[in-house]
Amino acid sequence: MNWPGRPPARDDAVPQRPTLYRALRRIHLGVALIAVFTVGISLTALGLTALRVYADHNLRLVARSIAYTVEAPVVFGDAAAAADALSVIAASEDVTRVIVYDRDHQPMTVWQRPGHEQFPALRRVAGDLLISGAVEQPILHEAQQVGSVRVAGDPVALLHFLLQGTLGLGACLLLTALVAHYMSRRMLRDVVNPLRNLMRVAHAVRSERAFGQRMPPARIEELNALSEDFNVLLDELEAWQNQLQHENRSLAHRASHDSLTGLLNRAAFTEALDLAVRTAAARNQYAAVLYLDSDDFKGINDRYGHAAGDAVLVAVGQRLRGCLREGDSVARLGGDEFAVLVNALRAPEDAVRIAEHILNAMATPVCLADGTTIFAPLSIGLAVYPLHARNGTALLHSADAAMYGAKRQSGATWHSAESAPPEPHL
Repeated sequence: MNWPGRPPARDDAVPQRPTLYRALRRIHLGVALIAVFTVGISLTALGLTALRVYADHNLRLVARSIAYTVEAPVVFGDAAAAADALSVIAASEDVTRVIVYDRDHQPMTVWQRPGHEQFPALRRVAGDLLISGAVEQPILHEAQQVGSVRVAGDPVALLHFLLQGTLGLGACLLLTALVAHYMSRRMLRDVVNPLRNLMRVAHAVRSERAFGQRMPPARIEELNALSEDFNVLLDELEAWQNQLQHENRSLAHRASHDSLTGLLNRAAFTEALDLAVRTAAARNQYAAVLYLDSDDFKGINDRYGHAAGDAVLVAVGQRLRGCLREGDSVARLGGDEFAVLVNALRAPEDAVRIAEHILNAMATPVCLADGTTIFAPLSIGLAVYPLHARNGTALLHSADAAMYGAKRQSGATWHSAESAPPEPHL
């Protein structure tokens, strides 16, 4: 008979696939029962793994709590107070043994749960099954380690919890088996496998954005049509994702770069400067900022026009990039003002050599597309961390002030900032 919604028969060479209705009539009870017991075993293993992870995590939390509780007794070397604190907190937790060590890793006090010697074989098997081992937690006082705590968990309590969970799981499996007997005629490999594939691909797309995943062909006509439609949807999603990624990269570049020169803008340069100062402080190195300003940019615009002025700015940016290392940064701060960030300097004199290299590069006139040659001299203010400032903002301001000093010296030269005042001693 014809099932409602069944597509019309095809006359081409594609083999005819059975309908979902006909496939459901061939479901075997054994497959359903095997699936039920397989799920039960999997859930048991998963539950055991989860319980083991939970036990380890809980043991670490208990160790942290005990370490915090006995911090004061360990600092003052009061073993009696440490023992009293242990007897209060450890007795209420699922632990069998707690040892408190002093800063020399010598035992200070030991707490053991009464009756922990009973059933040694059971405790050993349960411990190997449910607990990874004892946990050692440092005891800190004002960011200094003054001792440590070693905590061993109680596997019997976890075993009791595991047995209760196993009984509950067994009851659920029994009920599931009864239901599976009724549902056995509606489960078959030709139905389950395509649905599992659909779940796998959908999960990969949702969690990993793996739009390259595709559904394999299915034997059942309806499920095969669903797979083909899903694959077409994935093709469209993959194309959209590629377009969005391209647009996001373009937007991110425009947000952090100057539209005319392609150099970093002020905001991006400030972030790079703060990072360079922190890195230099951590590695005991120097970092330098060169603040550059054109000596005759207004005259260039007046004599040659704004288009020529823009071309000069682009050429200046290209020459500045050519004078720097790969890890250094150059930015256009606005108008005819530029800034150069030099990372990881071995000596402050290296920044002077870079400034002189830039001045030599700018001594050559800029040649425009129409053959016009324009001289674009620069004044450079130089500031070195930590000689002239101790943070990124102050370093940029020091370089800016030094640049005006270079302009007062007739321009086309560099001028160093004044040394920063010494830090106050606490």
